[in-house]
Amino acid sequence: MTSHGKTIGLTLFLLHLGCWRVLAGDAADTRLQSWHQWRGPLATGVAPTGDPPIEWDSTRNVKWKVEVPGHGKSTPIIWGDRVFLITAVNTGEVVEGAPKPEDQPMRTFGIKFPNTLFRFVVLCLDRNTGKTLWEKTTIEELPHEGHHGDNSHASASPTTDGKNLYVSFGSRGVYCFDLDGQLQWQKKIGQVETRLSFGEASSPVVHGDTLILNRDNETDSHILALDTKTGETRWQAKREEVSAWATPLIVEYNGRTQVITNASRFVRSYDLATGEVLWQCGGQVANVTPSPVLFGAHVVCMSGYKGSIAVSLPLDASGDITKSDRIAWRWERDTPYVPSPLLYGDRLYFNKLNNAVLTCLDVKTGKPILESVRLPSLLNIYASPVGAADRIYLTARDGTTLVIKRAETLEVLATNKLDDYIDSSPAIAGKQLFLRGQKHLYCLETQ
Repeated sequence: MTSHGKTIGLTLFLLHLGCWRVLAGDAADTRLQSWHQWRGPLATGVAPTGDPPIEWDSTRNVKWKVEVPGHGKSTPIIWGDRVFLITAVNTGEVVEGAPKPEDQPMRTFGIKFPNTLFRFVVLCLDRNTGKTLWEKTTIEELPHEGHHGDNSHASASPTTDGKNLYVSFGSRGVYCFDLDGQLQWQKKIGQVETRLSFGEASSPVVHGDTLILNRDNETDSHILALDTKTGETRWQAKREEVSAWATPLIVEYNGRTQVITNASRFVRSYDLATGEVLWQCGGQVANVTPSPVLFGAHVVCMSGYKGSIAVSLPLDASGDITKSDRIAWRWERDTPYVPSPLLYGDRLYFNKLNNAVLTCLDVKTGKPILESVRLPSLLNIYASPVGAADRIYLTARDGTTLVIKRAETLEVLATNKLDDYIDSSPAIAGKQLFLRGQKHLYCLETQ
């Protein structure tokens, strides 16, 4: 098939999903070949034009490996020939009057509040070499709370519309750069307190000239809509929610653009233009982290801490549909805690809690294709699964990645190991797979 034919085919595929937005030809091609946001070009975990390596180790098929300063758990994004990621660098400079960690009260999970300044940094790397093209410090500040040992002060993935880069450091502010690193605007959005000081993580999402950021926490839960050109607030809606970490999903349906949020009390749909709640559905469990995914005229939301729930909800709903017959299907077993699901074609893949147990449902019906299958060679998983070229990549915290075939039975294609600790989700662009470890970023490509 010619490249023109591939583009037409992908466009029809995107129209079928209901997530295609009209873009100029070059921008559309770049978007499909890149990984411009959390969960990729379609917000499903799939790279529709990707064909990354199947096998690698610490030396084989490693195009480059670079050390990343500081600490961060966010996924890198890729646009064209550039890679963007964020990190928080502890300067070690003690802030006068800030309590020393050893003098602080004992908190759950041993969480301590920092007493030193952090630099909140944005990095741009050359995709072909890993060389740093630019590095910008957004702010240097003492964080007002700590974070869970498995989180960081830099856990929200950046996003780009191909013109500008949008970065959220949560209570440290939101920042907009052009792709050459020139600051366009910055906005302080206020401090919030998360459950047990677990820290913030929800990623920003851009659609047209609007940037959306969901901030579910213990003190002031709300959703923000910002003007992409100025950073000015277009609207802000208060949310009766507790801490959650799910990134919103923006979809176009029947002439109206909806912002779908996943949280403990309700899944809600907001009108992107006004902030009005269009519909809602209850039934999620605690500490909601998985992001919603779209299939046709339905959105699937799930959560898995202190219970298991996945539901398929109609985009043409109105009001509260919690106890109505509008819910297309419901699944109540082995749903994920931290990882988001992967929607590949009409198959929905997810793991149990943070464990190496895989379920695959027919997304149209909610019927199981694979049910609670143990994944060999993997243990604990925080990274979300990704897919490309009829393959699925599942990365465990110890740096092991299992590559399986997109099939009705479990068929392992490869088991790969990097000597690194990996919580960040993989990103795929073209023939490259990007993995962010505890200290290094890896670009994997068949050599």
